[in-house]
Amino acid sequence: MPPNSEYLAIATKRAEEKKTHVSFPQLVYPSLRDDGLRDPVQWLTGKAMDDGAEGIWRVHDGLYDLEPFLQIHPGGAEWLELTKGTDITEAYECHHLNPAVNKVLEKYYVKKAKTPRNSPFTFKDDGFFRSLKRAVWTELQKTPKHIHKRTDRIIDGLFVAFLISCAISCISKSYWIVMASYLSASLSLAWLTVAAHNYIHKKTNWRMYLFNFSLWSYRDFRVSHALSHHLYPNTLMDLEISGFEPFVFWLPLKNRFYGKFAIVIELATFGLIFPVNFFKRLILNFLRKDFFLNHYRWHDVLGFLTPVWMWVISGCSFYDAFIMWLWIICTASFIFFNIGSNAAHHHPICFRDGDEVDDVTRDWGLHEVEAVMDRRDINTSFFRVMTFFGHHTLHHLFPTLDHAVLEYMYPVFLQHCEKYRAKFRVTTQFDMVVQQIKLTAMKTPTLLEKSN
Repeated sequence: MPPNSEYLAIATKRAEEKKTHVSFPQLVYPSLRDDGLRDPVQWLTGKAMDDGAEGIWRVHDGLYDLEPFLQIHPGGAEWLELTKGTDITEAYECHHLNPAVNKVLEKYYVKKAKTPRNSPFTFKDDGFFRSLKRAVWTELQKTPKHIHKRTDRIIDGLFVAFLISCAISCISKSYWIVMASYLSASLSLAWLTVAAHNYIHKKTNWRMYLFNFSLWSYRDFRVSHALSHHLYPNTLMDLEISGFEPFVFWLPLKNRFYGKFAIVIELATFGLIFPVNFFKRLILNFLRKDFFLNHYRWHDVLGFLTPVWMWVISGCSFYDAFIMWLWIICTASFIFFNIGSNAAHHHPICFRDGDEVDDVTRDWGLHEVEAVMDRRDINTSFFRVMTFFGHHTLHHLFPTLDHAVLEYMYPVFLQHCEKYRAKFRVTTQFDMVVQQIKLTAMKTPTLLEKSN
């Protein structure tokens, strides 16, 4: 939390101006949401300003000093390093299925938090999410022990295909072979980046580093995706919404001049996001003190190994290899973000507003289910699951589970959806494309009262 900041006064003022959470009007407007470059570090800083964690870690209404636990945290020290000074309740609940974890947490209790949580989500023992989590934990004991090898084979194959296609694009003298290999490399990189996201949610492992071949930092993605989007989907706390603004808007705006040109803007923007994320991070070295020391790691250079590989293996000039690599990066970015924007969330009925609802609080799991639209044509193929963000509702509820495990959880999930009247919805990939276009043109949100 920045020292001597007037963040409470600013947050209160924004709340009075009706700049409130989508769906949850009683919450303050997120600090720093609309400032600067809207990067992951800034998002964490703003969250620390609002969370009342007092520089350590907050879980529900308790404050915990997890510093002695950093290096022995089974998921890796990085998760705790990134979240120090924030409320990690949602992450703690959905990342830890084993009930024994609660006993470990108790050892590091410091005191009770002074302020109420800036979150509407509940985790009641008899509520939807915790009841489902207990059932999923039981089912996990029955799943095949080596089922995760299916996902390993897919991502390893995509990585090999990417390297081979890159090499051929520089070796061949045939125009058609060069074009085919260039497209193959672009598609392989886009799918590789999607598949690597499965590993970013897990404990530290070498396959998560493959994400960085896109020039995007997996460490940044852990914040923008795992800690922001996954925990607060389709709200103002979702960095995967605010991070696109002011170029792409997912939240309804009353003055939607942008909506008339949304498709053109998206098509022009998506192909540049991989390199833009790299340069945004580079610029922050000059804007923030010690940014390089605190936030750069050895794996941030992995993306630049690709043009070196293309140059060495083909014997062409480094300039030619570098230009071809830039084309591959931009095309992969275009494919990735078209997959992502049409994946599961950008549907008008997944965005709701609660300005006419008093004191809205709800089970976190129910919110996750209603913020997602699964796609039946994606979920029927495991390769498509890995490369098109499949089994997305279950993935949002239990992000640390391998994608190969998720299909085993459907029986208990559907039982709990019926019991708690959770709105699990399924559509098609084509419908998501159409509805995503409609969403960008929306001027008014769907009210909670009307969506229930």
